[in-house]
Amino acid sequence: MRKLCPNLDREDGLETVLEVPVPEEIFSPTNKSPKISWQNMKSWMKSSNTEHSTVFGSKSAEIQLLLGVIGAPLIPIPIPNNDHQPINRNLKDQPIEASMAKYIVKQYIASVGGETALNSIDSMYAMGKVKMAASEFCTGEGKLNSPKGKMKNLKSLGSGEMGGFVLWQKRPELWCLELVVSGCKISAGSDGKVAWRQTPWHHSHASRGPPRPLRRLLQGLDPRSTANLFSNSVCIGEKPINDEDCFILKLEAESSTLRARSSSNVDIIRHTVWGYFSQRTGLLVQLEDSHLLRIKTSGNDSIFWETTMESYIQDYRTVDGINIAHSGRTSVSLVRFGESNEAHSRTQMEEIWDIEEVDFNIKGLSMDCFLPPGDLKKEEEGGMVTNTKAKLPFRILSSSRIRASKIAAIDVYDDDSESSGSSDQEL
Repeated sequence: MRKLCPNLDREDGLETVLEVPVPEEIFSPTNKSPKISWQNMKSWMKSSNTEHSTVFGSKSAEIQLLLGVIGAPLIPIPIPNNDHQPINRNLKDQPIEASMAKYIVKQYIASVGGETALNSIDSMYAMGKVKMAASEFCTGEGKLNSPKGKMKNLKSLGSGEMGGFVLWQKRPELWCLELVVSGCKISAGSDGKVAWRQTPWHHSHASRGPPRPLRRLLQGLDPRSTANLFSNSVCIGEKPINDEDCFILKLEAESSTLRARSSSNVDIIRHTVWGYFSQRTGLLVQLEDSHLLRIKTSGNDSIFWETTMESYIQDYRTVDGINIAHSGRTSVSLVRFGESNEAHSRTQMEEIWDIEEVDFNIKGLSMDCFLPPGDLKKEEEGGMVTNTKAKLPFRILSSSRIRASKIAAIDVYDDDSESSGSSDQEL
């Protein structure tokens, strides 16, 4: 990862530190000249503005879709603070499924380094690279996998969009992420009171309900939060994952939490998380969650969006006595249904990530690092403040003609469910 920007005006000039490191692959390995290499990077930074047509309308629209869904999704519920409570408390007084889950979590804590090592961590920093791609788009009448459906295979991860990210955390409720993909930057964070997100195509906005943890942290980067999250889960069985026998722990968001995240025109119907823990090593090898919401449109019509994410977590390495996952792969299925059959669609997306650096107990990491943006939109009575002239962040070219006024922004996975206005832009 490149952390410095060379000074092309003066050979003896100081280099500039990049806010988000740039993947080394962006620079041509055959070019020895720093100036040529830097031209490659400038070209990468401008790639999100290119307007050649894709199935989503344009290159920038496709990047918006990828970042909106995969960039900074949140876990469905706040993580309980169980740092000072023994995991084996009252096991005999609970149902066998809950008792088994607590025992599996206890084994997980031991496998990642033990309670003493985990409780010694006050803060964390991680830097890594990602590659994202929308791999498939399917639309058509009836069932999406029927012969009547129209399917288009898109790019593979080998030709996907590249980027880098920096992640800071101080206790589970304080975190901040900066992610740049093909020159397009998304920022997200939580100050313990509100979780927010900021993108180039959208004003800064807060997610509804109590602040929740970043899903990316639970993909092997924050074992303590993972253990605390699944401490209230139940064990529902076993399943092999990549030839590794695993226990399955399940956790569902409560109805009160779902209501807090819903609004007048968007209902969060369910949000479920599954963790697959290796029976051999005790480590988390897969994190899966499924999220269903209903968007109310004009009349009695409704549109349903279902998002399913599966993250395969691997390459555990010990950092200061803590087992941290250093790579993984996430597959996403985004399904839209409701209204007419011809408007049904399914989009497949993928991401691979690699962690380049991890460090703990960062000196000087203060609350100022987690403050929300100054232009953060506040919620008013009855729902979120909306821009009535806002356009959709992307459009899907299909046979259906659905006005934007009937659709909410595709950032549905983060519950940033702001309705578009009366624009005539079509999906």
